Amino acid sequence: MSLRSSLLGAVAALGLLAGPAAAQKSADTLRVVWWDQIPDVDPYYNELRAGLVTHTQAFDGLLYRDPETFQVKGALATGWKIIDETTIELALRKGVTFHDGSPFSADDVVYTFNGILNDKLVSVPSNYSWMAGAEKVDDYTVRVKLKQVFPAATEYLAMVMPIWPKATRERLGHDGYSKQPIGAGPYKITRVDGSSQIEMERYDGYYADSPKGKANIRRLVIHEVADVNTATNELLGNKADWTWNFIPDNFENISRMPALQAVRAETMRVNFLAMDAAGRTGADSPLAKVKVRQAIAHAIDRKTIADKLIMGGARVPDTTCFPTQFGCDATVAAHYAYDPAKAKALLAEAGYPNGFDTEIVSYFIPQVEGAVQNYLKAVGINAKISHLQVSAALRRSIDGTAPMALTNWGSYSINDASAILPYFFGGTSTDQTRDPEITSLVKQGGANTDPAARKLAYSAAIKRISENADMLPLYTSVTTYGFSKQLDFKPYPDELPRFYLAKWK
Repeated sequence: MSLRSSLLGAVAALGLLAGPAAAQKSADTLRVVWWDQIPDVDPYYNELRAGLVTHTQAFDGLLYRDPETFQVKGALATGWKIIDETTIELALRKGVTFHDGSPFSADDVVYTFNGILNDKLVSVPSNYSWMAGAEKVDDYTVRVKLKQVFPAATEYLAMVMPIWPKATRERLGHDGYSKQPIGAGPYKITRVDGSSQIEMERYDGYYADSPKGKANIRRLVIHEVADVNTATNELLGNKADWTWNFIPDNFENISRMPALQAVRAETMRVNFLAMDAAGRTGADSPLAKVKVRQAIAHAIDRKTIADKLIMGGARVPDTTCFPTQFGCDATVAAHYAYDPAKAKALLAEAGYPNGFDTEIVSYFIPQVEGAVQNYLKAVGINAKISHLQVSAALRRSIDGTAPMALTNWGSYSINDASAILPYFFGGTSTDQTRDPEITSLVKQGGANTDPAARKLAYSAAIKRISENADMLPLYTSVTTYGFSKQLDFKPYPDELPRFYLAKWK
């Protein structure tokens, strides 16, 4: 029986076809379910999109980016100015309190920014590698020091740099704070139950002139489950009011439910087949050979995957970045058409006329995993799929034990190539290529005030990455959302559900 058939059967059994089911409007509680488990709710110690979504509700940074216009505005800071090429001065908002009632000041900003720079456990150090530190000018003025020129600094301050409360976090310690996280956002976290449930309540002490605005719904309950089927069934069974990233084939099924609606929206996330170009899984790894990687690029019919499995307008980029990002130059990228005969010829030239056995580590939906596996098998590459939870799959890549990996990156919704290329090609633990020339070009692209020079460096990096097939872009993500018809919810292209903007109809 197909997943589609089994879901329809479950719906019929639950009686959902007979009439609308009640959402939690009466309890003023938005019940969210997703199939991610956040290992640490502290914003700086996870790299999952679900973690970013959670911290968007409960934490604020100095700046805020408007989801409609992408304009950067003041949040915990009321304004900022450029002192020199490596110094940004920010005026802080007075009268703000954290969720435990403690006052916000420059001490919290300095503690946060200097703390993450000196903490080797921070999950995505490339998000902060541009910063040299923060200095207190007075209680409501700070200066952020840059290591070098970095034009995208305000975007990072707006998107990935929430502020810790210094006194509270020092008192609780890292582990204690992860269990009782305190922020300054529109919702306060009231319960963290391992990797299964996060509960929040509207923070009535939230500052009135925040660009986010006061949350409309009183309570937010996030249930974290193990797989996409469980999440979908919870929505269908009226155990949840909102979910996302369900299997695209079920879009019409959910749309037909009287009490539910389904929405598709392309996001800034790009999905890849990452390959062990550096040979970290072994000196004799086939993936370390350029022609093998080029063969794999020709072996996979990416357009069919995008059109038939992802749907909703998913695109197949040639670049390892999202098309709108500054510096993402598609004109220089090599294009790999679907050509199984050419793939077999390249494998033979590389010394593998009969193909080889390998492994793909993945957290993707089974349909995509199976399609990639079958396309590779057709040219002689027998790839075992190891399907893991997201954090475990990412750990395999970081440890250098994944010959290939189905992975993706949403750039923390930052519309600049500096938010993606350094993560995969910056010479850090997440770099599967370890090419010094590419690393140098990527660093040049992020350290220049001249837009033309930045574009030139990024273009050269993209050209080399694509010609060597170091990483194969598969498709842009089209996020599927399913939610109660009683809920007024709007998705945004930056792939950040803003539950504080949602309201009951």
